[in-house]
Amino acid sequence: MATEFGRGSRLAELLRADSDRVVTRWVELAAGTARGRLTTGEFEGDFRELYRTLLPVVGSDGADLATDEFGEVRALLADLSRTRARQGFTPSETASSVFALKRAVSELTESDETPDMSRELLRFSTLLDALGLWTFETYTAAREEIIKEQSEQLLELTTPVVKLWEGVLAVPLVGTLDSARTQVVMEKLLESLVETSSRHAIIDITGVFAVDTQVAQHLLKTVMAARLMGAECVISGIRPQIAQTIVDLGIEFGDIVTKATLADALRHALRRDHVEFSRGSEVTR
Repeated sequence: MATEFGRGSRLAELLRADSDRVVTRWVELAAGTARGRLTTGEFEGDFRELYRTLLPVVGSDGADLATDEFGEVRALLADLSRTRARQGFTPSETASSVFALKRAVSELTESDETPDMSRELLRFSTLLDALGLWTFETYTAAREEIIKEQSEQLLELTTPVVKLWEGVLAVPLVGTLDSARTQVVMEKLLESLVETSSRHAIIDITGVFAVDTQVAQHLLKTVMAARLMGAECVISGIRPQIAQTIVDLGIEFGDIVTKATLADALRHALRRDHVEFSRGSEVTR
């Protein structure tokens, strides 16, 4: 059991007896590098809970964090790492806040120079080194998850589906297209076609700077998928440079309707629905 590690340990008894003093000093040391991003109370809330889970394992002969005895400690450190990653702390700052406990404990035991205490402090230091490395690793993994989430959110924001008219949707694309983004375009467009029961979809690539073979194939698949759902898909805004690239790559659009501008594409869709515009901007059917 984890509680057996601390039995007979002078260091563990001392840390239990002076827990408030140690935690307060730990918070002071860690808060000094936080540059105001967290309050003292927020640090104390995190550290006091972590300190409580550490006490039972003080005096352990090893620092194998993979064992069940360290399960709660691992869970708290993983949660701390994810929180610090979202709060903008660096991995070094996050790990250093754990290492700061070494100094707090060293100050508490500096008057005890007995061999037993020295050995226990060495084991405790080794344990904190392992915990710091675990924190660094979990922070890195958490940061990668956050970056992935933000990338997916950014893709969602940069691929809006706009309702131009009753039964007419448009996806105005800007910037660089890659396979991931074109896949998002396909999914969002098809979902919107189902939700709105629209009969026409316009993919406007006026703001797209380059198209390669893979991206063009994704666009063609999007058009074909829309057709299978009973919607006509028009591609508009093909720039001269992109048109030349498409020809050079030998990409065939077949019977897919293309228009020079978004306005032309919208006019085409409305005419297909027997809607006409007069010069006086009146709509006739």
